[in-house]
Formats: sequence, structure tokens, C-alpha cells
Amino acid sequence: MPTHLDPTPAIDSDHPAIRAFAHEHARGGSVRERSVALYLAVRDLVRYDPYRIDLSPGGMRASTTLRLGYGWCVPKAVLMAAVARAAGIPARLGFADVKNHMSTEKLRRTMGSDVFVWHGYTELWIDGAWRKATPAFNLSLCEKFGLLPLEFDGVHDSLYHPYDRAGQRHMEYVNERGSFDDLPLERITADFAVIYPGFGQAAPEGDFAEDAARENAAS
Repeated sequence: MPTHLDPTPAIDSDHPAIRAFAHEHARGGSVRERSVALYLAVRDLVRYDPYRIDLSPGGMRASTTLRLGYGWCVPKAVLMAAVARAAGIPARLGFADVKNHMSTEKLRRTMGSDVFVWHGYTELWIDGAWRKATPAFNLSLCEKFGLLPLEFDGVHDSLYHPYDRAGQRHMEYVNERGSFDDLPLERITADFAVIYPGFGQAAPEGDFAEDAARENAAS
């Protein structure tokens, strides 16, 4: 599957830092074991932060997310695809629109909606099938939100839990957008401009994780 192993402008799996990360973390004797190890590394070593979104081609590049050490769901999915390809694991991107995404009041107010379009995850080719993996929310952030961490075993699809620790509904998938060999950035930015007008000029300020912890403590 050359189209699922080759580097692209966004999934720059040939970048030295990406290759080094893959070499360090892709541990295990099988594709499944290496995939799970990479998933945990991307999930927990790169923190989730939707307050700082850069929709430029450079800002969405996998190596940029790795260098910064943070990203929202789409760049973290791009990073996951890049390190997987660097480790010889075929990977592509998947997208869906979701409701009740992990969020804060500040973020919802800025976006003007509780529906997040173009939510990103990664699909990995493991043992003859595509497996969905969602490495967005790091473990420490899940603890602050009162959510169970999303695990990935390389056998079952890993999407968001529909309920949090307290049994309250957390996420609902409302529209599937399909799978892509590279990041469809033009389509994402075009839809963001229509659905979230002004978001790029008025992004939330502050610390997303601290806002999450404060709101969870008050609930």
C-alpha cells in the first residue's frame, strides 16, 4: 500500500524527528504491539490543546505538532499517521463530525456550537484490516475532565467513549466524513470559515487543561 506508507506535505513521515520518535517508541514484536506502543506515546506525550489552533500548512504538519508538544485532535491524528508510516505501518486519516466533544465553556462560547466538524482520528492497517485509533486526549487531561482514558488494543476500533466516569453522555458521532490518504486541509479550513466564523481571530486564551479541571470540580 504505497499511498499509505509514503510521506506527504502534512504527514511528513520522512522528517528526522518523526523517524526518531517512531524508532524510540515503536516497541514490540508484531505490528499490533508496535501500533499500540506508538498510540500510547502520541496520546500521552503530546498534550491535547484546542485553544491554540494553527490551520496553516506548516501548523498542521506532523513534525510541527511533535516539536510543539501539543495539538488538537486533527494534528495529533496526523502525527499518529506519520509515526506509524515511519515505522512501516500503513496509516491514513479518518474524520467525523461529533457532538459533546471534550470541551470547556470558553471553547463552546468562542465556537458558537457544541458540534465539532472534521474531528480527526487515525486508521492503521493491522493484521489485514483497518483499525481506528484516536490518540487525542492525553491521560492527565482525561483525569482532569473525569473521563476514562481511551485505550487502543490494535484489534478493536478505538473511538470516544459515549459516557464519562459518572455515566453522563460524553460524545455522539453525527456524521462520518470518510478516510483520506493525506490531510484534506482546504476542505477543513473552508468548512471552519463557514461554521465557526471568526474563530481564528478570536481563539480562546488561557490554559485548556486548567479550565477543564476547574469546570469539572465545580460540576
